[in-house]
Amino acid sequence: MKLPFLVIMMTALSFTMHAQMDNQNFPPPLAPVEVEAVSANANIKIDGKLSEADWQNAPTVNDFFKIEPRQGGEFKHRTNVRLLYDQKHLYLGVFCADSLGKKGIRVQDLRRDFDWQENDNFGIQLDPQNLKQYCVSFQTTPYGNQRDLQNFNDNNTDNDWNALWSVRTHQTDSGYYAEFAIPFKSIRYERPSQTDSVTWGLTFTRLARRDYEHTVFPAIPQSFSPYRMTYAASLKGLKVPEPSANIRVEPYFLYQYDESEAAGKNTSDSDVKIGGDVKWAINPRSVLDLTFNTDFAQADVDRAVNNLERFNIFFPERRQFFLENSGIWAGAGDLSIKPFFSRTIGLQGNFNAEPARIDAGVRYTMRDDQRSIAGLYIHQAQTGNSPAASFGAARYLQNYGQENNIGIMLTHRQDEHSDELGVGQSNNTTLTVDGLIRPKNELTVTYMLSGSRDNSSDTLGLAGKLFASYSANKFYLGWLTNFVTEDYNPDMGFVYQNNVIRHNPGGYFIWRPKNIPWIRRFDPGAFFNYYHDASDPGNFQQANIYLFPIYIIFTNGSFFEYAIYPTWQNINFDFAPLGISIAHDEYYYTNHQVKYNSDQSRKLSVSGSFSWGDFYNGKKITTNGGVRFAPIPHMAFTADYEYNKLNDLGTQKESLETHLTTLGARFALNPRVQLSAFYQYNSFDEQGRWNIRGSWEYRPLSFIYLVFNDTRIQGLEQPFAEQQVIAKVTFLKQF
Repeated sequence: MKLPFLVIMMTALSFTMHAQMDNQNFPPPLAPVEVEAVSANANIKIDGKLSEADWQNAPTVNDFFKIEPRQGGEFKHRTNVRLLYDQKHLYLGVFCADSLGKKGIRVQDLRRDFDWQENDNFGIQLDPQNLKQYCVSFQTTPYGNQRDLQNFNDNNTDNDWNALWSVRTHQTDSGYYAEFAIPFKSIRYERPSQTDSVTWGLTFTRLARRDYEHTVFPAIPQSFSPYRMTYAASLKGLKVPEPSANIRVEPYFLYQYDESEAAGKNTSDSDVKIGGDVKWAINPRSVLDLTFNTDFAQADVDRAVNNLERFNIFFPERRQFFLENSGIWAGAGDLSIKPFFSRTIGLQGNFNAEPARIDAGVRYTMRDDQRSIAGLYIHQAQTGNSPAASFGAARYLQNYGQENNIGIMLTHRQDEHSDELGVGQSNNTTLTVDGLIRPKNELTVTYMLSGSRDNSSDTLGLAGKLFASYSANKFYLGWLTNFVTEDYNPDMGFVYQNNVIRHNPGGYFIWRPKNIPWIRRFDPGAFFNYYHDASDPGNFQQANIYLFPIYIIFTNGSFFEYAIYPTWQNINFDFAPLGISIAHDEYYYTNHQVKYNSDQSRKLSVSGSFSWGDFYNGKKITTNGGVRFAPIPHMAFTADYEYNKLNDLGTQKESLETHLTTLGARFALNPRVQLSAFYQYNSFDEQGRWNIRGSWEYRPLSFIYLVFNDTRIQGLEQPFAEQQVIAKVTFLKQF
C-alpha cells in the first residue's frame, strides 16, 4: 500500500518543477483604466432599443480584450457599452455586434440564472465599495434572461443572490441590444461626499457563444475570471443619492394539499400558511434579514442518486433564504467539510428527512474594505419526529494586504427537551478558524481548522484542510490535504467521512494549439487521492489515480476525455454498496472511462460517459447518457439515463443492474412566465417522482407559483405514495 503515496510524491515534484514556466499572465495596472458615466437629461425607457438622445451623447467603451479561445489579438465580435445615471438608477446600454444577427444567437432557454457557458451573454461586474475582494454581477442574454450573483475573491460564487433590477433586449440583423436599469437601492455603496462623485470598480464580460469568443474589459488574463476585481476599471462621474433606509418586504400566501398512502392507510391534509421575509439595508455595509414562518415549497427538489462509493453524498442547498450570502460562511466553497451547512436547518433529523417548520429567523451581514461580520439565528418547531431546535452561527472575517483574509466562526445548535418525544436537551458547538492568502495573482492558498463539541457524549473532534493552487495560462497545479477525526460532529454542518486524512495533489498542462483552430484546449494531467485513518495514520483506507491523457475542449464547446482510474482499497469495515456486502479485504482494480459531450449551445446536443473495469472482487459497467432538444429558447426537452451493471460482486458473488431515468421539459412564454416539469424513475428502490412547477413573475421578484409533486416508492416492505398540490403567491416591495 506504499506504492500510491510514492507515486503521488514523485508526480507532485514533477509538476512543481514546471511551475517556473512562462505563464503569460500580466499584473493589474498600476493606474486603472477610467470609464465615465454621464447624467441622463430625460427619462430612460427600458425597452432594449437605446432610442433616447442621451445614449448617443454618452461615451462609448469598446476596447475589449479577448481571452478565449486565444488570449489577445483581434476579435470577431465588437461590443459597445455606454453608461448613464439619474437620481434612482445606473443605466447600461450595450450593443453586441454579430455578423449573422438573429441567426447567430445561441440561447438554450429563458430561465433566470442561466448557464453562462452555454449562452450568448453580456454582464457587468461592480465593486461599489472598492474592496477588490468582492463584486456583484448583472448579466443577460439576447432574450433578456437575468442572472445576478455575488463573487468573493474570484474564488467563491453565490449564484443564488437575487437583486431587484430590470433589463430588456432587442435583436437585429447585425447583433443585439441590451438595456439595463440597476436601482441604486439594489447596490451597497459608501455615503458620497457633498461635492465629489463616487468611484466604483467595474468590469464587463461578453461571450459570443457560436465562436466561444470571450472578451472582457479591461484586460484580464485568461487564467482568471471577470470577477478578479484587482484588474477592474474605475467608474467615474457617478453622483449617487444618499443611501436610504432601503427596506425590502416580501410576504407570501400559500395553500398546500397533501395526500399520502402508507401501510395500507390513506391520509390527507390541507394547510394555509402566511409568512415572509424582510430585508433592511441598515447602511451601505450592513444588511439585516428577517424571516417568519418560512416556506420553501417552490424550491427545486433533489434528484435520486445511486451511491457506489464509501463516502457520504453531498446534496446542495436549494432554499433561497439560506442561499443568499452563503459565501460568507467558513467552508462555503468546500464540498467535503462544512462546519456550517444550512441543509441541517428545517429538517427532521437528517439531510433526507421530512421538512420541519421554521418559526422565525434573523441574519445580519456587514462587509467593508477591512472586515466582514455575519450572524444567523433560526428557530425550528417541534414535529412528531424531532424536538424544537435553535440554530445559531456567528462569523468574523478580517481582510489584510491586498487579497488576504483570516476569519473565525462559531456555530451552536440546541435541540430542546421534549416530554412528548421522550428526549432531553442536547447541544452541539463548533469553532472554526479559516483564511485565504494570495501572495501573487496565480497562487491561492486557503486553510481551515474546526473543532466540535457535543454535550450528549461530551466528545471533542477536529477537522481541517489546507489547499494551494497555482493557476497560469499554460498549466494548473493544486494540492489539497484535509482531515476529519472520528469524533468531529458538526450538527449544523456536513462531512464526507469521519476518521480520515486525504491528500489530493495533481495538475494539468494547458495547450492551445495555434495551428489547429477546432481545438480550444488540450489539458492532459493527473490527480491523486490518498486516504488513511486520522486516528492511526499508518492505516491505509483508499487511493486512486485520476489519469487523463486525453482531455480535449473543442472550439465549439464540445468535449472528449479518456481517463484511467487505478484504485487501491482496504475494506476493514462493513460496506455494502447498493446492498451488496463487500468482504473485509484489500483490493486493487482499474477502471477506464470515456466522456463526450457535443456543443451544448446547439438546438440538439448529447452527452454521455462509459466506464468499465474491475470493481472490488467483481466487475462494473456504468453508462450515462443525456440528450437535450431546444428548438427555440421558449421550449426545451431533456432526457438522461444512468445504467449500472455489477457482476460477481461481494461475499455472495452477486449481480445487480440499476436503471435511473430522468425526463425534463421547460416551456416559457417569456423570461417571466415559465413552466417546468421532470419525471425520474429509479429501478433500485422502484421510486418514481414527478415535479411540475409553473411560475409567473408578475412584477420584479414577485411570483405566483403552482407546484405539483408526486412520489411513489414500491421497493419498500410497505409501498409508499404521496401527492402534493401547492399554490403560492409572493409580493416584493422595496422602499
